[in-house]
Amino acid sequence: MENKTWRARKVTIVGAGHVGATFAYALAQSGVADEIALIDLNTDLAEGQVLDLSHGRFFFPAVDIHIGDRRDYADAHVVVITAGASQKPGETRLALLQRNVRIIEGIVDEIVAQDSSAIILIVSNPVDILTHVAHHRSGWPRGRLIGSGTVLDSARFRYLLSEHCNVDVHNVHAYILGEHGDSEFAAWSMTHIAGMSMDRFCVLCGRCSNWLAERAKIEQAVRDSAYHIIDYKGATYYAVGLALTRIVASILRNEHSVLTVSVPLEGEYGLSGVSLSVPCIIAQEGIDRIMMATLTSEEHDALKRSADVLRGMIAQLGAA
Repeated sequence: MENKTWRARKVTIVGAGHVGATFAYALAQSGVADEIALIDLNTDLAEGQVLDLSHGRFFFPAVDIHIGDRRDYADAHVVVITAGASQKPGETRLALLQRNVRIIEGIVDEIVAQDSSAIILIVSNPVDILTHVAHHRSGWPRGRLIGSGTVLDSARFRYLLSEHCNVDVHNVHAYILGEHGDSEFAAWSMTHIAGMSMDRFCVLCGRCSNWLAERAKIEQAVRDSAYHIIDYKGATYYAVGLALTRIVASILRNEHSVLTVSVPLEGEYGLSGVSLSVPCIIAQEGIDRIMMATLTSEEHDALKRSADVLRGMIAQLGAA
């Protein structure tokens, strides 16, 4: 029998702020990764996060957590980019976007220079635009470079439906598609509980007198979730850390899970030249395949509107 050298399941995280550190914490507890490298331009911050996490290794499954540098891109299975600039006083959204584009391009250049075979997972916002930029910058096949997309939005959607219907969230199947932002939408035609569509389930459930009105409230609540959390405590990071752990687990374990990640489209759903979230099967090579769901005409229109919003932002970048 051929002897094969064991290789650690390694995840390199770029950005040691709230999201990067919380993801590292969730990933360490999951037991999915054998090695976690944490990189940040603020080396004191990265050192502090690694030390804090390492003090908890007694309570984790076995995992090596350490400060990283560009060399950690070379042998990583997954590189997760959470780094990004914060908006300065008086700075326009376009100027902030341009700064974040430069940051992402620099990181991607370093990953490519290390001849990395990793899957790149973009988390930095606006995630769909930065996924589009990173894909073109890398020159890699699109399946190897994905955005976190609406995986968290879909989880929020399932949570709100489970609360409304008084059903375990694990038995709710529902997806948010399109932009990770204000133009995202709920794919109600793909939403079901116990194999029943939501329209059918709610007739039998009888918990609300006007289901269409409740649908609208739930969908808007998903869109507004991040704004509310930011208003309350300044940032979102716990749930996104768990969402990233779910995506990375599907890659490292070759799970072939269906997740709504952001992916560059090349004709799917009649769209191209833009990255946004649609159901994809995620496995060890990144995106194994894009699922062509049967959407209603209204949902197709909503997906196109979302793509148009993102194209408008891309056009602004090109014109600036």
